[in-house]
Amino acid sequence: MTSNAQVGSVSEARGPAPVSVLVVEDDATIRRAVQLALERYGYRVAVAADGLSGLEAFREGGHDLLILDVMLPELDGIGLCHRIREESPVPVLMMSARGDALDVVAGLEAGADDYVIKPVDTAVIVARIRALLRRATFRPDREGRAPKKSDRAPDHVLTFGDLTVDTLGMEVRRAGEPVSLTPTELRLLLEFAAAPGSVLDRRRLLREVWDYGWEGDTRVVDLCVLRLRKKIGSGRIETVRGFGYKLVRG
Repeated sequence: MTSNAQVGSVSEARGPAPVSVLVVEDDATIRRAVQLALERYGYRVAVAADGLSGLEAFREGGHDLLILDVMLPELDGIGLCHRIREESPVPVLMMSARGDALDVVAGLEAGADDYVIKPVDTAVIVARIRALLRRATFRPDREGRAPKKSDRAPDHVLTFGDLTVDTLGMEVRRAGEPVSLTPTELRLLLEFAAAPGSVLDRRRLLREVWDYGWEGDTRVVDLCVLRLRKKIGSGRIETVRGFGYKLVRG
């Protein structure tokens, strides 16, 4: 685990109260290194050494973001992420000791928002945390990401077939029933809703949703689209082979 002093403090990320991060990692050296590094950046850090302890710490509440290792005793990171997703949309960053595609895919399918491969520079972890927290606090009426035709109240409720997206209330309903989305899934849907019928390529989605300023792993996009489809309807987002995805209008 390496560090980079150039990134600076992030204690202001959520205002005066420090951001709380739960790190679940069985390797004591890595766990301590991540904890000390994040504390230097202004985070409040809790740690757990195995999956069951991590689940207990998560259920105690108060954490803004979780960092989970894939290989954990008692309950592995994939199983832990599944359990967490049954209860909460809290941002989850997975860590894997290998660049194993199966680990990455399994973590994303379990509901993780992003992942990093160990060994990883502390600056990279901090950048990913910042991006995840921006998604978690994202409001399109403040940032100008959602379409707005006028100030009339109905215009912030977008309708696509049986799907409605309230861009001010940040609520999604399908056939009148509320749809529970993670912050990443919600921001991805808002990106599609801002340009219905238009094909959005994976690089654009990585840049706008995941805040990647570099060529990131497009599997992150593909797996998040897959999860989103399961929640809003498999035919609502079409794949345009060789180009990307688009939201179906009707």
